Amino acid sequence: MSITAGNKPPGSADDTPWHAIPAEAALARLNSRPEGLGAAEAAQRLAEHGPNRLPAGAPRSALRRFLAQFSNLLIHVLLAAAAVTALLGHALDAVVILGVVLVNAVVGFVQEGRAEQALEAIRGMLTPHASVLRDGRRLTIDAAEVVPGDLVLLEAGDRVPADLRLIRARGLRIEEAALTGESVPVEKSLEPAAAGAPVGDRGSMAFSGTLVTAGSGTGLVVRTGAATELGRISGMIGDVEQLATPLLRQMDAFARRLTFVILGLSGLVFAIALLLRGYGAEDAFMAVVGIAVAAIPEGLPAVLTIALAMGVRRMAARNAIIRRLPAVETLGAVSVICSDKTGTLTRNEMAVAAVEIAAGRFGVSGEGYAPQGAVTRDGEAPDSETAPVLAMLARAAALCNDAALRDDAEAGWLVDGDPMEGALLAFAGRSGESPEAVRIRLPRRDEIPFDARHRFMATLHGGHGHAFVCVKGAPERLLEMCDRQQGAAGTEPLAHAAWQARAEALAAGGMRVIALATRELPHGMAELPPDAVEHDLVLLGVLGLIDPPREEAVAAVADCQAAGIRVKMITGDHAATAGAIAHQVGLRGAAAVVTGAELDALDDAALRVRARDSDVFARTSPEHKLRLVEALQAEGAVVAMTGDGVNDAPALKRADVGVAMGRKGTEAAKEAAEMVLADDNFATIAAAVREGRNVYDNVQKVIAWTLPTNGGEALTIIAAILLGLTLPMTPVQILWINMVTATTLGLVLAFEPAEADIMRRPPRPPREPLLSGFVVWRVAFVSVLFTLGAFGIFAWSEWRGLPVEAARTAVVNALVVMEIAYLFSVRFQASTSFTWRGALGTRAVLIGVGAVVALQLAFTYAPPLQRLFATRPLDPVADGLPILALGLLLMLILEAEKAIRRRGFSR
Repeated sequence: MSITAGNKPPGSADDTPWHAIPAEAALARLNSRPEGLGAAEAAQRLAEHGPNRLPAGAPRSALRRFLAQFSNLLIHVLLAAAAVTALLGHALDAVVILGVVLVNAVVGFVQEGRAEQALEAIRGMLTPHASVLRDGRRLTIDAAEVVPGDLVLLEAGDRVPADLRLIRARGLRIEEAALTGESVPVEKSLEPAAAGAPVGDRGSMAFSGTLVTAGSGTGLVVRTGAATELGRISGMIGDVEQLATPLLRQMDAFARRLTFVILGLSGLVFAIALLLRGYGAEDAFMAVVGIAVAAIPEGLPAVLTIALAMGVRRMAARNAIIRRLPAVETLGAVSVICSDKTGTLTRNEMAVAAVEIAAGRFGVSGEGYAPQGAVTRDGEAPDSETAPVLAMLARAAALCNDAALRDDAEAGWLVDGDPMEGALLAFAGRSGESPEAVRIRLPRRDEIPFDARHRFMATLHGGHGHAFVCVKGAPERLLEMCDRQQGAAGTEPLAHAAWQARAEALAAGGMRVIALATRELPHGMAELPPDAVEHDLVLLGVLGLIDPPREEAVAAVADCQAAGIRVKMITGDHAATAGAIAHQVGLRGAAAVVTGAELDALDDAALRVRARDSDVFARTSPEHKLRLVEALQAEGAVVAMTGDGVNDAPALKRADVGVAMGRKGTEAAKEAAEMVLADDNFATIAAAVREGRNVYDNVQKVIAWTLPTNGGEALTIIAAILLGLTLPMTPVQILWINMVTATTLGLVLAFEPAEADIMRRPPRPPREPLLSGFVVWRVAFVSVLFTLGAFGIFAWSEWRGLPVEAARTAVVNALVVMEIAYLFSVRFQASTSFTWRGALGTRAVLIGVGAVVALQLAFTYAPPLQRLFATRPLDPVADGLPILALGLLLMLILEAEKAIRRRGFSR
């Protein structure tokens, strides 16, 4: 059987659309079953219909990417200079200018191609997932593997993976703005819609790409991929993301301003040379061309793009997946990280460690999520009086549960679903109750899904002539709903205060506490109204679950605090649990836990103070997260916020960097976030902040190296013209310097590793301009040093009686040596470069320097290049040693300047 883009199988006589037929008929039409497809059948359908994804739009062609390298005002100025130079008969100069432009374009083309490939691979890591039923078991699979006939389980926060005919819906509401433009979520039901109903009125359908905002449900996959409603409307959505960020746009604006400054300065110098210094018009123009090509940093935009893309790739290797490139820049300025607790600061490997029933406390042994283990008290198995109560508690834990356990041959026992619910299933198995057998014997009839507002979940079950409800949730909430407790001899009055104390004792030990209750209901009840669980429940017991802190998270918190970054824990857990975990991971103020109820009592001004001064917030809701983000930002903080649920999306969007959980996070949270953690680990956030700082450092190093070196070359020409001196270099020789150094030395700074003190500095100010005061000072200071060095070598060469061609050759080599020396200095902006690490460099630095040295030797001694650039061979000792000494002198001056700045900062 083949299911096509239409609403029926080929050859079927039934033309009724999917939304207009009953759910049972839809199952029959697709040969599906209530327990889902079998694995072999699903594989066969996947091979037949192909992956469940929309056709990707064609990426930019190689030609378009190459031509885009020339869409830059700086390049346009160079091309215009080449055209005029050619018209004046200076063919060689024109060819060299074009050569520089072409080399820059090729380097940018190759490196941006690699950057786009890296980003495309990272996008592949963000594959959405779907929960399906196959062979009666819940599985989490890539959404691309969903096939027609699959049964998809939907929960709040999920992105619908394909077009579904709903066969179960409980309070299910779906936002369909992507298809209908209607922002209000649509309530779904199982009732067939009219055959001609528009998309927005097909209440029995859930469409691919829409978002579940509330409730839960199960849907039968009827269309996948391009056959879905979204595929029909959107067609192509896969264009490669353009590498444009605020920093690059800021750089483009700066480049435009710089171009006009250069053109204005060139025009002024042209007039001075022509009118005051007696230059001929052609000679004056060629001198101005030299200024323009020296001053224009034509390779800077491409190098900045590469620096950002390499940072994104390095973050992905550390499990931090950047969804939006601006997050790379923002990460470097983060001053506060607001983190969830479970799975982020802790291992997210929940296990029931303690059980409280009316008869007392029991311990639970076992490893991970394996259902093998034991429940004991003082090393002894439960006696005949307590065993039945524990069995009732274990059955409730297995029934009021949406997760599933599976034994993976390589990874061991894994959870499909919530880790806490997986721990409850493991507890049931360790108590002697097989979760799968219990679910078969007592099937679920209805449910009330967990909601943060009512803080419990309830399921209705029936079998053997009776019906009952199982409820699990926060102890304080369930104690309000219970009036009796389960004892060895039957139900008895509830000891409310005693149970509250027992729950608090478990929480004080760093445990997450869950209460379980039950209630008998009239036989034959098929639906579970909310008022059936709000009262008259019988408390079965309280479970204490442990989730130990991650060792790497403890170290990461310490790193962040050393870097001036405040780490704040915001959790829905009990205050005592939050305090215990906060103390274990080393958070400041772990003893002063602020609860959500306390936050509700604060006005905005008081909240700002409390948000700034406190680090641990417990029993919070998603609304509290949003208020805390806004309060911290009002205090001037740059906030990174973690989240995993659909209700976290507003806080993630409001934060400067929203961080979604890759494993337990909903699709809604991932789409609202700028960064996704593939491993849900706090240490990954710290690593991403470190990398964000490194990327910004490298961008600053690229700018701080490029502008002064170009400025030094331009200032040398300007000074020669204004002073009426012989030009120390020809325009074509300046082009050679730019071509050689920009594509080698300038590029290596994009690959610089982080400096040793990068996480011991305070966060950079978020409004720090691209050209900080330090960079402006460096441009002026180093430009002057380069100019003095160039004139010094030229004067030295003339004093020794060398011809002007040899003197210019020496100047070109001296400038390149000074650029190499400056490269080694600028790699460490605050600390000294006179270390073994500074001297040895990195692999990229050594390759870049080696390439420059080889090219300069060819420039000086190869006859073809001597004819092309009017150079002469130099004496390796008499000429070479002074040039190398000049590079060393420049580095000594720059290191002295660093030392003075460090001493000033320390004061």
